[in-house]
Amino acid sequence: MILVEPLQKIEEVQTELYAKFFHGLSNATRFKITELLLDGEKSVGELVEAVGVSQGQVSNHLACLKWCGYVSSRQEGKYVLYRVTDERVRTIMQLAKGIVADNAAHISNCTRM
Repeated sequence: MILVEPLQKIEEVQTELYAKFFHGLSNATRFKITELLLDGEKSVGELVEAVGVSQGQVSNHLACLKWCGYVSSRQEGKYVLYRVTDERVRTIMQLAKGIVADNAAHISNCTRM
C-alpha cells in the first residue's frame, strides 16, 4: 500500500503537467503566435500586426509561451526576436491540424469543452 500511494501521486502530477502543456496552446492567440513563429523568428511588432491584438496581449502570451519552453528570445539591436525553441512543437501542431481536419464538424459543434 505504501508503494501505490506515491505512484498514484506521481501519475496525478504527470497528468496535471500534460494538461498544462496542452493548455499552453489552447488559447487561439497563443496557438496563432506559435504557428507564426514556426515560419521563423519574429519581433513583437511583427506578431502584433499578424495576429491583430494589442502589443500588451502579444507580450503576455509570449511570456507564457516562453515560461513553458515553447519559445525563446534573443536581442538583436533594439528588437527582441522570438522563435520556437523545440522543433517537436512543429510536430504537435501538425498532428493537431490533422486531427482537426478529420474531425472539424464534431469539434466545431462540441459544447462540452
